Amino acid sequence: MSTPTAPVDLDAVRHNLETTVMVDKVKITRPTGTPQLDVATGLVGPVPADTVWEGNGAVLSAHGLATVEHLVGGRWLEDTASWYGLVTPLAAPTLQRGDLVTVLAAASPTAGTTGRTWQALDPGEASTVAVARVTRLDEIVAP
Repeated sequence: MSTPTAPVDLDAVRHNLETTVMVDKVKITRPTGTPQLDVATGLVGPVPADTVWEGNGAVLSAHGLATVEHLVGGRWLEDTASWYGLVTPLAAPTLQRGDLVTVLAAASPTAGTTGRTWQALDPGEASTVAVARVTRLDEIVAP
């Protein structure tokens, strides 16, 4: 027989994540077309994209995602093959595969994420019981 445990206060967990982890400013864009060739330079231009959402979030490495488990008091994500994950509030939209995530400003001067861009590998996770949106990412390395 197991010992009964107190129910988890999901609102408190959400608040804790939003105030201690999701402290960077991120922008999510969705590609809407194909890039155009710049005939003057011979280079392909940027892919047209619409901004889907801009607000607080966190891009965490696999190590960072594991560290957050201590904040919520237990395992909240399964191991990931992806090195990065985006954590956003539930108010943020669920990402689609191929959406782009750029960190506009990092709260920590040593984060090293400002200006970097990642691509959503899969649609954002959905769950009956959720405290945050989590999306697997792969970094896009500029040529």
